[in-house]
Amino acid sequence: RKLTVKGQRQAERVAFWLDRNLPQQCKVFVSEAKRAQQTARCLPRKHKTLAELNPSAQPLDVLAAVGWGSQAEPIVVIGHQPWIGECIHWLLLDGTAPLAVRKGAVWWLQSRPRDGTTEVIVRAVITPELM
Repeated sequence: RKLTVKGQRQAERVAFWLDRNLPQQCKVFVSEAKRAQQTARCLPRKHKTLAELNPSAQPLDVLAAVGWGSQAEPIVVIGHQPWIGECIHWLLLDGTAPLAVRKGAVWWLQSRPRDGTTEVIVRAVITPELM
């Protein structure tokens, strides 16, 4: 499927913000899926398409494919749920590195019931440098 009009607008807004705030030296990785490719085209940066980021990917395979932990520059990953959330969960809760929270940062979290459990939604994380 292609992006909806709403999805296209969201991708454009996020890409504009990323382009203003990311350093020039960053790597952008994207799934082969049509929607992910459309999203990547909104960001005026070179990107690399990886089959390892397709919808059926597993979190640890995604992290290995993008070289998580071995790159000095920021990494942008354009992919799919549920593995995006699973990657974040693994990095924040299951990984071996402690989670450091910047002084003055804003973490906006929300909970919601879904399928008989409670999910945590990260609405925003913004450090003072980005405000």
